[in-house]
Formats: sequence, C-alpha cells, structure tokens
Amino acid sequence: MTAKDIVVKFYESVAILSKSYLQEVLHEDILLDWTSSKGFIQLDKQDILALSKEIRLNYYSLRCEIHQVISAENEVSIRYTHYVTTFENPDEELVLATFFATWEIKDNQLYRGYQMSHLVI
Repeated sequence: MTAKDIVVKFYESVAILSKSYLQEVLHEDILLDWTSSKGFIQLDKQDILALSKEIRLNYYSLRCEIHQVISAENEVSIRYTHYVTTFENPDEELVLATFFATWEIKDNQLYRGYQMSHLVI
C-alpha cells in the first residue's frame, strides 16, 4: 500500500471512530501538530485515542469528504471536510470543520502530522 493509499483509507473509513483501526494505523511514536481556530495543540497516540473516544461520545455519525490529495514518496497532503450528525438531531448533517493536513508515513503507519482546521459549527 502506498503512503497515499494509507492516508486516503484513513480518512475515507472515518478511522478516528475505530479504536482497533487506530491502533493499527497510528505509529507508536506518532505526533500531530494541530493548529485550529481554537489554538495550537500537539497530540501523541494516547491523545488521539482519547479524541476518538470523545468524538464517538459526542456525535451520532461522522463523514469525511476529501477534496484534494497530493503525495510524494512517504509524505501526503490532504484537504477535507468533516460532517457530523448529533444524537439530538440525527437527520440533519452539519459541517463540523474544514481541514488541511500533511502526513509523514513510517512503517506503513501515520507517523508525523501537521494539521490546520477551521471550526464551522
């Protein structure tokens, strides 16, 4: 599987909702530098697993729409939008945020990420 395939599969499958898949795809030494409309945070593997749990508890469903993917060797950049439905209103899909991320792949896993997002909700 190419680096691009790994990243696209991660986002298309909404892997952030699956703890078992996250254990597979996240490198043990993963770091994600995330700059959002709320500020900067750096997440390690345990932080990402905790974020996954929080998303599962707060949203009925999550969908990712990929707009652009560019890859070169073991680095992949992706631009996408996350859509959510809430438990209170599962029939209405809302735009959660727009994202741009660049990933370095190591050992066929997400290793080093740089992400920017803009919250819409």
